[in-house]
Amino acid sequence: MTPINLNAENRILENQVNEMFVHRWSPRAMSGQALTLQHLTPLFEAARWAPSAFNEQPWQFNYALRGDDHWSTLFDLLVEPNQAWAKHAGALIVISSRSTFSRNGNPSTTHAFDTGSASMGLALQARLNGLVAHGMAGFDYEGAKLQLHLTDTQEVLAMVAVGFPGEVEILPEGFREKEIPSNRNALDLIAVNGPG
Repeated sequence: MTPINLNAENRILENQVNEMFVHRWSPRAMSGQALTLQHLTPLFEAARWAPSAFNEQPWQFNYALRGDDHWSTLFDLLVEPNQAWAKHAGALIVISSRSTFSRNGNPSTTHAFDTGSASMGLALQARLNGLVAHGMAGFDYEGAKLQLHLTDTQEVLAMVAVGFPGEVEILPEGFREKEIPSNRNALDLIAVNGPG
């Protein structure tokens, strides 16, 4: 099959899908413009409709808007390299997930999978609304749990910076050359019929 080029930088589809999937990526360059709750609410609404085991909806999104009372709390959790570019974000979001079912306290083996589905909804809605969302692993997970008063059954999974797109030149040296959409592994490497 001939790959489909959607003129999305170096991204090439192997099969036809909606363009929102290939055009979603994770830029670091953000304008520094403040976001409001009205900007974030549609992202949380999109995440809210994700599927989950027994409709448990284990996700929680703790956010801070640039300039509000919680911004420094979340920003200070980031490792220094992430602070260097995330300082231009309009919002920071810590994503956590309940590791047990609320109805019986039993372990939920799919809570992180379910929360990942919700997070993809958030990221896609950000793209559709003209925002960028960049997920991060580089932050203090235990610090986030303490600062946000999360329970023992809530597992911190990731942090996301959200903002309006910015110019590449705003990024520190070392990040500018990375500011392009990455390609993906070939489909036959991730979809295997039977044992791999």
